[in-house]
Amino acid sequence: MAAMLFYETPVALNRERHRHLKLAPATGQFPFAQRTNSVLLAATELADAATSYPVVFVGNAGGPYALAAIVGLSDEQNLFLDADNGWAPDAYIPAFVRRYPFVLAEDANAGDDLTVCVDEAFPGLNDKDGEPLFDADGQSSPMLNGVIDFLRLFHTEMRNTHEFAKQLGELDLLTPKVIEVERGGQKQAVDGIYIVDEAKLRALPDEVLARLVRNGSMQLIDAHLLSLKRVAGLAARFDRRARATTAV
Repeated sequence: MAAMLFYETPVALNRERHRHLKLAPATGQFPFAQRTNSVLLAATELADAATSYPVVFVGNAGGPYALAAIVGLSDEQNLFLDADNGWAPDAYIPAFVRRYPFVLAEDANAGDDLTVCVDEAFPGLNDKDGEPLFDADGQSSPMLNGVIDFLRLFHTEMRNTHEFAKQLGELDLLTPKVIEVERGGQKQAVDGIYIVDEAKLRALPDEVLARLVRNGSMQLIDAHLLSLKRVAGLAARFDRRARATTAV
């Protein structure tokens, strides 16, 4: 899953080019998130996300791995958006979604330097209504400073999440899994994901288990495993959408 998912025309934020732009008030709608069945997560979100979604690991065999919330049972399907693109009110909205239309991009030629980018295709960006991105002197507005702080925090938390996933990969705890649900004689499946192998987890030496407990990883693993029970909720959402489509 690409970190730039959702972004159609991301460009580096520029004081001159974007000086007169404003960000319209949030509408509570997320049309940009329609065509995805998974959303990346930071480990710090896992406990909240696990109450709404199956949370799994994604990546290539052998890593690197990342955490993701499963939001649909087929490609380009988000079951948590309603007909008006509103996110289900009973579900946690991942930071990956909430940061849009802004994102931090890494410059391969600039070491650890990060660039704040914005999706110019986002219709909420305009020159009339909303909070300005820059003040009259061309300095970042309080709103934009808050956005940048959020992006930096999320970036740091995602780095820590990759380290958490790397640790589990190195312990050979991640095993391939296919989430499969059969409805009306047809199978809906999500593959290319990994989950923690509970048998391998229980077989770890005591000192390794103790380390996982002390560094907080075991709590995250427990939340991940409990979240897998949310597959039934995904199936229920799929059924409700199918019935609504048939009724139209």
